[in-house]
Amino acid sequence: MNLRWLHAFRSLVAFGAEYRRFRRLNEGSPFALCAGDILPSLIDRTAATPIEPIYFLQDTWCAGKIAANCPTNHVDIGSAIRAMALIAQFVPVTFVDIRRIDIDVSKLTFQEASILQLPFANRSITSLSSLCVIEHIGLGRYGDPLDSGGSESAAAELARVLAPGGDLYVSVPVDDQCRVYFNAHRAFTRDYVLTLFSELHLIEERYIYGRALTPEYRPAAGFGTGLFHFRRP
Repeated sequence: MNLRWLHAFRSLVAFGAEYRRFRRLNEGSPFALCAGDILPSLIDRTAATPIEPIYFLQDTWCAGKIAANCPTNHVDIGSAIRAMALIAQFVPVTFVDIRRIDIDVSKLTFQEASILQLPFANRSITSLSSLCVIEHIGLGRYGDPLDSGGSESAAAELARVLAPGGDLYVSVPVDDQCRVYFNAHRAFTRDYVLTLFSELHLIEERYIYGRALTPEYRPAAGFGTGLFHFRRP
């Protein structure tokens, strides 16, 4: 039986009691307390800081790699914009996406384009990333056309623009076999990821299962996330 409604009801009752108590404590305070300004926040009392482990671990991994390599500039295709805005504070970042960003951030430049038609010359980008992106291409989730080969085309474009000696950081869902979780994303086997980027050298691989980052691909563990650092010879 689903008792979430009961928990929500108890939270509201507790909130009401705390509001009345705080109203008494706030008498004489310079801060106005008005019923019209009530803004209940009922889910933040947790024992640990809430973290979404996939983005937390992959973004810190990528930021660490970029910081260690210290490129003069970096190009990202469609990854989490918050992570790229932070990376831009130590390396200028060009952020490419089909959806524009409507806020200005120092050292972060936006360029509207599709991962299927990147606005860069062949072998011209020395530092490139696309985290949790290519698994979505061709599934229509973000308004893009349906294409069963969308991930393959996206991977080919990333490889096309990567310069000799250039570094590419990619993350994708991994599983025990290649699957489509329509229309959210695809999942890949390790071997298939390496096939997609077969003309590049694999420098490092890491995998996220649950809340742990490991160097081992574990197909028996089921769904996870693979992080791959490739370099063009």
